[in-house]
Amino acid sequence: MLVKSCCGFISGLTLLVAQSAMAQSVTLPAGRLQGVTQGDVSSFKGIPFAAPPVGPNRWRAPQPIAPWQGVLDAGKFGPDCAQPSSPFGASGNPAGTSEDCLTLNIWRPARVKAGQKLPVMVWIYGGGFVVGSGAQPGYDGSQFARQGVILVTFNYRLGRFGFFAHPALSAEHPDEPKGNFALLDQIEALRWVRKNIAALGGDPRNVTIFGESAGGVSVHNLLTSPMAKGLFHKAIIQSGGGRDGTLTARPLAKDNTDPNYQISAETIGRNFATRYGIAGEGAAALAQLRALSPDQVIDGGQETAGANGPRTYSGPIMDGRVIVETAQTAYLHGRQAKVPLMIGSNSAEVPAGFVAGATKQSLFDSFGKGKPEAIAAYDPDGSADLALLSAQINTDRVWAEPARLTARAFTEAGSTAFVYRFGYVADSMKDRFKLGAPHASEIDYVFDNVKARYGAALTAQDQSVARLMNRYWANFAKTGRPDGPGLPNWPRFTIAGQEIMDIQADGKAVGGPNATRARLDANELADGQVIPR
Repeated sequence: MLVKSCCGFISGLTLLVAQSAMAQSVTLPAGRLQGVTQGDVSSFKGIPFAAPPVGPNRWRAPQPIAPWQGVLDAGKFGPDCAQPSSPFGASGNPAGTSEDCLTLNIWRPARVKAGQKLPVMVWIYGGGFVVGSGAQPGYDGSQFARQGVILVTFNYRLGRFGFFAHPALSAEHPDEPKGNFALLDQIEALRWVRKNIAALGGDPRNVTIFGESAGGVSVHNLLTSPMAKGLFHKAIIQSGGGRDGTLTARPLAKDNTDPNYQISAETIGRNFATRYGIAGEGAAALAQLRALSPDQVIDGGQETAGANGPRTYSGPIMDGRVIVETAQTAYLHGRQAKVPLMIGSNSAEVPAGFVAGATKQSLFDSFGKGKPEAIAAYDPDGSADLALLSAQINTDRVWAEPARLTARAFTEAGSTAFVYRFGYVADSMKDRFKLGAPHASEIDYVFDNVKARYGAALTAQDQSVARLMNRYWANFAKTGRPDGPGLPNWPRFTIAGQEIMDIQADGKAVGGPNATRARLDANELADGQVIPR
């Protein structure tokens, strides 16, 4: 009989693979798993990696739990983490959403030899830290498994469950890290991988973390967090920025004059408590906060107490333990993990929003002292289309130039760096996305899941680009270089050459000097301008 139980793992025990023709059954320190094999891929889903973060564990670092009895049915996903309804985070997960959500999922080749050590990739989903799921169909790891890579996805707490501070919480368990529960979940998942992945044929000494948008921001945080040291060996950042101001961390307790984050996380926590009539800063107030229903904590996804009300959601927090400094500060001083890096962005991330401007004049004014260089780079003859110009400036300011800053920092520190620009749009979507490849559109290609996305509209060119991207990503996980037999050469980034791999609008992969270098230079001159959160 298969038994489903909420439980976790005990460290320090030897991991064993149960030998069977299809290698479906795996024994871990916490108990046995029964996965599912379909063709040449086996999967194990809904594996708990920490105790349920409910009751007294709400707003605590992940806690260990006891082994389960019997065999855990790992044939289906666990529930997504509690979150507001959103088409961007919707996964169609039949298990729904729950505050009890800390599970992970694994795809591997169906036949794994005893003692085999396959490279491991751990995916961190995006969604602005407020929506998302490791169970989304686009994150299916089957194609990575077919390339001899073990793919891991997992859930981490979102929104106010994932980032929350309050004086009463700070006083409780003073030895534990506070505030960044989403990032602590990510670190705990990586610890689980380090201690358990050998049982599934994975190499705990060859782990690549990768993520997109908020997942990419998470990778920045893990690269610069003392608590994540040694848990991974390579990193890929997809559209994750890199400079201060976009999903970077605010201070825990002290209000300040930072133009991006003037209000501390504890002040925001007090604002949220006041919204529900909870006063005080002691244990009684914390008990009342923990007694709120999940829907009350989610609060409809609102980040303020009503329109133009006081802020009630903090996002990432500079807590001094998980996040000790912003990624930009760490990079400028060479304090990041010294690992191989892939980083890049898409050609038209967002049409507007971060760098707002209703006219060309207002867009160029945002460059400050870099305005003359910006005009020369973007609109030398005055004929640039306003919509395209806005998309290019937003893309370069928020994603492409910070990616270059990051690649330069890694290169200067002696690490290898590879930069990309993804500009391909599926043939069936070219009329809709005329400005270029939008935010997150590369993910289906990276996972080679475009058939599931586009169905009957899929073309041979779409599939070709997906196979190319999936091979580059898998190769990087295997060797620290995306190059491989039969692939266009992807040049290593250098300070002098600033080389990139350009996945062009026609699907061709062209490696060489960055054709948008002058645009990025103008945005670097504009550094210091406030990018609204």
